Amino acid sequence: MKRNSKVLILTAKYGNGHVQVAKTLEDKCKQMGFSKVIVCNLYSESFPVFSEITQYLYLKSFSIGKQFYRLFYYGVDKIYNKRMMNLYFKMGHKRLHQIVTSEQPDMIINTFPMIVVPEYRRKTGTVIPTFNVLTDFCLHRIWVHENIDKYYVATNHVKEKLLQLGIHPSTIKVTGIPIRKQFEEKMDLNEIYEKYKLDPDKKTLLIVAGAHGVLKNVKELCQSFIKQSEHIQTVVVCGNNTLLKETLDPLATQYPEQFSVLSYVERIDELYRVASCMITKPGGITLTEATAIGLPVVLFKPVPGQEKENAHFFEDNSSAIIINQIEDIFDEVNQLLADDLKLQKMRDNIKKLHVPNSSDIIIEDMIKEASYIRDKKVMAGSVNY
Repeated sequence: MKRNSKVLILTAKYGNGHVQVAKTLEDKCKQMGFSKVIVCNLYSESFPVFSEITQYLYLKSFSIGKQFYRLFYYGVDKIYNKRMMNLYFKMGHKRLHQIVTSEQPDMIINTFPMIVVPEYRRKTGTVIPTFNVLTDFCLHRIWVHENIDKYYVATNHVKEKLLQLGIHPSTIKVTGIPIRKQFEEKMDLNEIYEKYKLDPDKKTLLIVAGAHGVLKNVKELCQSFIKQSEHIQTVVVCGNNTLLKETLDPLATQYPEQFSVLSYVERIDELYRVASCMITKPGGITLTEATAIGLPVVLFKPVPGQEKENAHFFEDNSSAIIINQIEDIFDEVNQLLADDLKLQKMRDNIKKLHVPNSSDIIIEDMIKEASYIRDKKVMAGSVNY
């Protein structure tokens, strides 16, 4: 397949990770000379009102909706082949057909598990090379379909899960999860300390609430460290949660040498580089970014589903600590920050999980796979391409 071909990247805004991976792959495709890169939030374009409601419910699953999300995530296998899944199989079919007809993409990349894409091939016979880029360190069954040509996964652990479901080894590649190139750059740490007005002689605790600011008990966490640990400086990134920032601003004013609070930070990799450890939620992209820098993570109250599975994978690899109770977090984080040997071991372990240049590896491999699929179809005399 020629690099000046068209690629369709499908994503969905359930959390920030799927969209961020789509953007990283879009940038790489443009850099490599694709004639056109179409990025489509398929569900939002097909059913805008329904999409808004379900995105809202997704965010609420981190607080009041945990049991509902647990039921969906762990119970989907029981309904996977039943009538209740038929709607999900069909969602976005009309919009997908419009894009395929008008744009005629040479390959399709999914950064969200959209069954409508492989189902479209099954129903229409139209064979467009289709690839899934998994965005977590665990596998959910809904990513898997017989009409997916190749899976790009974070680790051998995820590959093993796919193999157990009968997926052929040749259609799985361990590539890591694509993240922004800035996480693999070299930087002067002194400039970062100066930019954020941080003391290089103190340990730095970074608290990242997520792009939507959904990490809970942030104010209580901050108050504990401010009042009891003068040797630690705490930085909180609130993401787009304006209310959370407004709640924390008085603390930053009162304790300027111990505490600072920020909104969304585009170059958050800078803070990763000077942090001693980070308290965060275990999203696949955040964790991948931490592997690139070598930043030990404390995972607070992971919710059931992919984030809990991510958390256990990192804990099993001695790269993270899971803490579920607010009353335990101060002592455990304080002990970790006082233990330089343990921090260094966690840094070493988490860096071992990093796969550099993930987006390069993925797009280069997709180009080869798409060419192979096209040649195979031409030889077979297929007209549905």
